[in-house]
Order: sequence, then C-alpha cells, then structure tokens
Amino acid sequence: MKLKKGDEIIVIAGKDKGRKGKIEKVFPKERKVLIPGINLVKKHLKPRKEGEKGGIVEIAKPLDVSKVALVCPKCGKPTRVGYLITKDSKERICKKCHQTI
Repeated sequence: MKLKKGDEIIVIAGKDKGRKGKIEKVFPKERKVLIPGINLVKKHLKPRKEGEKGGIVEIAKPLDVSKVALVCPKCGKPTRVGYLITKDSKERICKKCHQTI
C-alpha cells in the first residue's frame, strides 16, 4: 500500500468528496484508511452498565484507498505515488512534480 500514517489526503469520491485530512490508521489487508472527521456514520448504542446512557454517536469508519488521493507536500496537488529505487533506498515520489514525499 502506498499510503502511510500521517499522510495528507483528499477524498476524491463519495459523500465527503473534496474534504482533506490526515491518515490516523492504515489497514493494509482490507486496503482501507481511517481519517478522523471523514466518513462519519451514526451508531446507536445501548446502555451497558447501570446508570450509563445510551444514544446515537458519530464514529469515523475506514475509507477505501481507491476513494482518496495523496496531497503532495511540495506542490500541494492530489497525486499518485511512484517509487524511486536506488541501491540502498526506496523513496516515494510525487508523479506530478517528481519530488520525494
């Protein structure tokens, strides 16, 4: 997966299209990323303990990687990620400005 925790992204599809955020957690096996404040859903909770209140809470659900694009820190545009492989390192690069990310 080409996205990592802490990357700045923009949503390119779905109900939150156009919103930006930072990746909080990555789920590589499911190909999903969790961005706080994006893809919020309402969940109905029952009171579990005596005196605890139930209710409706909003939680952020993971979003598929295909619905987000990385925002390049150098050029500020949504871009795809490429790799530059040298003898001793592998670096992620922006496909638009060819700078390392």
